[in-house]
Amino acid sequence: MKIINTVKQIFTNGKFDKDGKNTSQSAFLQEEAKALTCEKKETECDPKIVTIGGGTGLSTMLRGLKAYSSNITAVVTVADDGGGSGVLRQDLGMLPPGDIRNCILALANTEPIMEKLLQYRFQDGMLKGQSFGNLFLAAMDGICSSFEQAVQRMSDVLAVKGRVLPVTLQDIKLCAQLEDGYVIVGESKIGEHHKFHKGAIEKVYLEPEFVEPLDEVIEAINDADVIVLGPGSLYTSIIPNLLVNGVCEAIRDSKALKVYVCNVMTQPGETEGYSVEDHIRAIERHSFKGIVDYCIYNTADIPEDLKKKYRDDGAEVVRLSSEDMRIPGIKFLGEDFVCINNSYVRHDTKRLAQTIINLVEKSLFSRDNKMSTYYYKNKFKNLAQ
Repeated sequence: MKIINTVKQIFTNGKFDKDGKNTSQSAFLQEEAKALTCEKKETECDPKIVTIGGGTGLSTMLRGLKAYSSNITAVVTVADDGGGSGVLRQDLGMLPPGDIRNCILALANTEPIMEKLLQYRFQDGMLKGQSFGNLFLAAMDGICSSFEQAVQRMSDVLAVKGRVLPVTLQDIKLCAQLEDGYVIVGESKIGEHHKFHKGAIEKVYLEPEFVEPLDEVIEAINDADVIVLGPGSLYTSIIPNLLVNGVCEAIRDSKALKVYVCNVMTQPGETEGYSVEDHIRAIERHSFKGIVDYCIYNTADIPEDLKKKYRDDGAEVVRLSSEDMRIPGIKFLGEDFVCINNSYVRHDTKRLAQTIINLVEKSLFSRDNKMSTYYYKNKFKNLAQ
C-alpha cells in the first residue's frame, strides 16, 4: 500500500496521510492530466502554420519552422515549366515536382545521405540536369491514383513533419503582361524576359482563368493560426497561388494572423528597383487590400563583393521606403536576416523562424490563451526565446 501511495503522490503531486487519504487539490490534478494529454498529442497543441509560395525561399523557411511546430501546411505553386520539372511535366503530363520536392525535403526527418540522394542531379546522358528526387516523385505519381496521393506517399516515406500540398491539381500556365502590353507565356520565361523584352510587369494571370483549388488547401487556411506568404519570387512563386479560385477569399475570411516575408534581394525580370512596400502593393493588386497584417523584412547589408556580383546581374538589396511611404494598417518588423550560403544571399533560417514564432506567441497565443499551460511554459516559450 505504501508503494501504491508513493506512486500516486508522484503522479498527482498530492499529499497523503498515514491512512493513504488523498489531500491534493483536484485543480492541480486536472492541470497535470491536461499536460499529460498535451505531451501525448503534441501535434494538436502546435501552432497551425500555413505557408504559401514556392521555390528556394519557401523551403528555406520551412527548415526553421519545423523546429517549432508539426502543424505546418506548405501550399506550393504548380506553375513551374522550366528545368527538370518542365521536362517531366511535358513528357509525363504530371504536375511540376521540383518545388514540392524541395518542401518535402525541408520538412523531412531523414538521414543526410537520403536528402543528398534526392537532391542529386545527373551530370551526363539523357538525364543530365534532372533531379533524382523529381524522378522519385514521378515514379510515385505513376503508381498512385493522383498527384496529391503521390505527394502524401513520398511524405510518408520521408517522415515529413507537417504536410505539403499543391495549390491545385489542374494543369496551369502562368502568364505575365508588361506595362507596354507585351504578354509572356510560361513561368520560366517571365523571370528571363528582361533578356529579350525589357519592361516592368503590370500583372500576372493563369490560363485557364478559372482554377479549382485543392480542398485541403482551403481547409488549412480556414483552420490556420498564422498564414505566411513568402519568401520567394514575387510574381512566379507567391502570387500564382493567390490567383487560384477561392484562395484569396479563404485568406480574407480566416481569423489567422497574415504575415508577408519579403525577399532580401530584388530579382531581375521581376522586381528590379522594388522596395519592400512595392512587393506588398503588387500582392494587393493581385488579391485585396489588407491581405497582410505584418511584414518581415531584412535590415542588414551584404558584403561589397557579393553586392557587386548581384548588381552585375541586375539585383540589389530590398529596402524599406521612407516613413511617409509606408502602407497604412501594416506593421513592419525589420531585422538582420542575411545568411550567405555558397555565395548566395538567403534568409537566416533559424532567425526568421524565431521571428515568426515570437510574433505568433505575442499576437495570438498569449492573447487568446489557446495553448495549454504545459506546452506554453515548457516548449513553445523556451524555443521562442
